[in-house]
Amino acid sequence: MTESTHPVVFFDIGCKDLNKTTTFYQSLFGWTPSGIPLANLINTGSLEGIQGQITALGHEPHNYVIVYIQVDNISLQLDRIITAGGQKLVGPVTLPNGKQFAWFKDLEGTTMGLVTKV
Repeated sequence: MTESTHPVVFFDIGCKDLNKTTTFYQSLFGWTPSGIPLANLINTGSLEGIQGQITALGHEPHNYVIVYIQVDNISLQLDRIITAGGQKLVGPVTLPNGKQFAWFKDLEGTTMGLVTKV
């Protein structure tokens, strides 16, 4: 098995009530939340799998799950997605840590995310 150049590296669970949803997942799976604006970063406590966050945007969409695919250049990847028939929804947005993210829809309308490593 070879290493992917575009691994899935993060998940985001959208909700209306951040505290209620965080408590739900924390009580079921023992995940450790760490608050940031509009979200709680989630440490799953495992070296396996990926880490993520629970987010309350304060507007639609409220309930969603998005996985993020790591890419080197978000703008270039969004151009490739559009050329292939997909649709850009959000971004690129630069985060405080310098990473960028974007959301797109695939050919079937599924919302997915892109994120840079740095």
